[in-house]
Amino acid sequence: MASRIAGKNIVITGASSGIGEIAAKQLAARGARVLLLARRADELERVKKEIEAEGGECWVHAADLSVEAEVEGAVKAILAAHERVDVLVNNAGRSIRRLVRESLDRFHDYQRTMQINYFGPVKLTLGLLPKMLEQKQGHIINVSSYSTLIPVPRFAAYVASKSALEGFSQSLAAELVGQDIHVTVINFPLVKTPMTAPTAAYKYLKQMDVEEAATWIVKAIEKRPARMATRIGEAWAVANAALPMLTNQFTARLFLNRAKRLQKMVEAEKAASSE
Repeated sequence: MASRIAGKNIVITGASSGIGEIAAKQLAARGARVLLLARRADELERVKKEIEAEGGECWVHAADLSVEAEVEGAVKAILAAHERVDVLVNNAGRSIRRLVRESLDRFHDYQRTMQINYFGPVKLTLGLLPKMLEQKQGHIINVSSYSTLIPVPRFAAYVASKSALEGFSQSLAAELVGQDIHVTVINFPLVKTPMTAPTAAYKYLKQMDVEEAATWIVKAIEKRPARMATRIGEAWAVANAALPMLTNQFTARLFLNRAKRLQKMVEAEKAASSE
């Protein structure tokens, strides 16, 4: 079987930091030709230099995925500069942690979350899919969260955007059956990245290391599964499908109690640091 990584052109969004940056480095080390996409051109150039210093091949295509015209520009630039697009990894995203009742006058939270987590990836996919159809081969990886498998309070905007992306992924996968173009959804657990850092309570929770998370993307390209998730996430999804009312009630109490404990820990740390 030919390598699904070495020599392949792999587009990775959100590649200026976190999972995207580390995945790009891991893939380049395995012989991939990585195409970095994010809005911060200076950070992309930093990652590019680090990859090339290790002998990897790398290109930068800066764009803000929340701006439709910039996504279109990135697609045109990628197609003009590269003969093939073998893999698209829609990794970029944003998260908002806020109760719905505290968001009644913040509809923009939902709009901007959908823009970066759903419309951006869809726009990019629609732009690059014709090339995959033309070459009769390709792979689209959409990064999601275990919060779509487990009823999680405080993340309505984020979960809605990722659920939309998963729905798109499933329908697209069904349409592409038999065409050697694969679709994978990755349901990451909580990962220690710059996106989670602003939430003080997360430091007290178990988080997946970013290096390990990046290996999931590598494995997804190698094995092309329909979904990658933790066993707990998969089990919870089955339970939620079979007994949604009980699962919702259980997780609501679980997360409420945990939130209270975490808040006490945060407040205790603040008090100790002010002494």
